[in-house]
Amino acid sequence: MKVQDTARDRASRIKLMVFDVDGVLTDASLYITDAGDEIKVFNTRDGHGMRMLQNAGIRLAIITGRRARCVEVRMQNLNIDLVYQGVSNKLECLRTLLAEQGLTPDEAGFMGDDVIDLQAMALCGFSAAPEDAHRLVAKQASLVVDRPGGRGAAREVCEFILEAQGKLDESFSGYLLATGQ
Repeated sequence: MKVQDTARDRASRIKLMVFDVDGVLTDASLYITDAGDEIKVFNTRDGHGMRMLQNAGIRLAIITGRRARCVEVRMQNLNIDLVYQGVSNKLECLRTLLAEQGLTPDEAGFMGDDVIDLQAMALCGFSAAPEDAHRLVAKQASLVVDRPGGRGAAREVCEFILEAQGKLDESFSGYLLATGQ
């Protein structure tokens, strides 16, 4: 995991974490049926990491350039209501979202993988990228994780944020047996 000096400090201030979909929550592959329906594969560990962030009081949002019903369904399953699909200007969408949530850019993070994400990542106090992100995205990110998009990258970011905020152990505590049992 490539961690820039200030990544932990930046992650410690996060109140809203925004994720791209294709290449971050998926491996960037598009499956299209003969009927024209788009299918994406989501990683359940990424989803659990996102739930851990929610349980720790961090809001989640999705900003993606594509529009697919399967994204809507997956985000409903994860109780993420801030879902913006078909967004051509992620920066403006993010600015509007921050204003609506009453947050400053320093209180937000963005995880992206391709050049369309660069401006939104630059606005946020914390940014992250999967290990297979475009080289310009990896160069700009506060944190580049060891996992590729759709294969646990988002989970690594979620745990990194929780650790930076001193909440990771508490997030795991409900899954561990008490000492001495």
